[in-house]
Amino acid sequence: MNPTVNLEELDLYVWEGKADIADRVARCMASFGVEVIRADGPLPAGAGASRAAVAIISVSAMQSPGFALATESMQGIPVIWVAGASRDHGAATYPPEYHHVLPYDFTGAELRAMVAKLARQLRARETRALPPNTLVAQSAAMQGLLAEVKTFADCDHAVLLRGDTGVGKERVAQLLHEGHSSYGQGAFVAVNCGAIPDGLFESLFFGHAKGSFTGAVAAHRGYFEQATGGTLFLDEIGDLPRYQQVKLLRVLEDGSVLRLGATVPVKVDFRLVAASNRNLREMVAEGEFRADLFYRLAVIELYVPNLEERGDIDKVALFKSILAEVLGSSAASLVTVPHWITDAVAQTVFPGNVRQLRNLAERIGVIARQTGGWDQALIERALAQVRVQPARSSDSAAGGAEGGLGERRGWNGQERNRIIEALEAHEWRRQDAAQHLGISRKVLWEKMRKYQIVDGEPSIPEEG
Repeated sequence: MNPTVNLEELDLYVWEGKADIADRVARCMASFGVEVIRADGPLPAGAGASRAAVAIISVSAMQSPGFALATESMQGIPVIWVAGASRDHGAATYPPEYHHVLPYDFTGAELRAMVAKLARQLRARETRALPPNTLVAQSAAMQGLLAEVKTFADCDHAVLLRGDTGVGKERVAQLLHEGHSSYGQGAFVAVNCGAIPDGLFESLFFGHAKGSFTGAVAAHRGYFEQATGGTLFLDEIGDLPRYQQVKLLRVLEDGSVLRLGATVPVKVDFRLVAASNRNLREMVAEGEFRADLFYRLAVIELYVPNLEERGDIDKVALFKSILAEVLGSSAASLVTVPHWITDAVAQTVFPGNVRQLRNLAERIGVIARQTGGWDQALIERALAQVRVQPARSSDSAAGGAEGGLGERRGWNGQERNRIIEALEAHEWRRQDAAQHLGISRKVLWEKMRKYQIVDGEPSIPEEG
């Protein structure tokens, strides 16, 4: 055993099938503080998120009902296979992609050495920053989104991305761009429609000819021309005024633009991806957004889940990745992130989503780098600043229940209804509902208490 490897915060999930190995594993690891958990189905939601985890699976367990479903919950968790009744590994019928194999009659020393090896790999993974712009997607919600992105990336039709502020819609747009066989070879032009200065829409989008107005000392290619051969990403398109919406629609229909001060139109050809944190369908119904433009934008609609929908596993994975990026060369010396930090991150609600989580990770990374360790007082202060406090209201004052419906409207009411809908869909089986939501059963229970949800309670419409 490598003495520098701390196994006290490691969970071992054992699928034994007919091999009867769980008790032996527990005895072999008893003196190292490892928690050994006998498993016969999917891992609990969030396993491997805030605590490191290793799976030990006997070949006979592969024949048990539901094992295929169980493997779906092991994403990112290393596996040790216990193969056959012989020490001849070559005769064992285990999946070839797994290389960590023990014989059925393994010794305690063999098991501990392999667990320690995988624990070191997990520790190294914690302190390794992901490449820039890598999309962390360990949760079922994000895996589903990535599957949709892969399906629609190489088509020419417009895509509308829906999702809350800060969920990473631009990164998803970049994935759609990169996955296109032809437009992916061109430029990715990102435009924030909510930050267009008054009076500059035509110049910025359509461009202008030299001398078309005072100060136009040279010709300028607008966003439409810049994106030709590539992708035009229009973020927060719901903020575009109606008079600008009709001009955008005309370009999409005609495939050409006329620069300010020019007389000859220029052909443009780009793939359009738009995004909004507002409900464009409601805006169409209320006359705030043109229906004809909406139908041109929403040929394909994709929803980018928020952090609460992604669950603990993505919160912690994102946090660790950003933290390793901030720590840089200091990451190796700090070894691993204490679980009291990752547990706090998993239980924190981030209304600002990934953007807010990044802010917290960078703050804690700076504290760790400057102090050379995990200063609990300073880090707890940073965590306390992020946690959302219930807003004072007549509802909460009357009920006296912190975390009830009198909290801030927005993410709170939506989350409460999402939880009830998940419970209803799974006939109020909390384990199944928690797995659907991407959170642990404990976190689901805490949220049910927080929102005063009782079994059988129907979801209610949010106030206007």
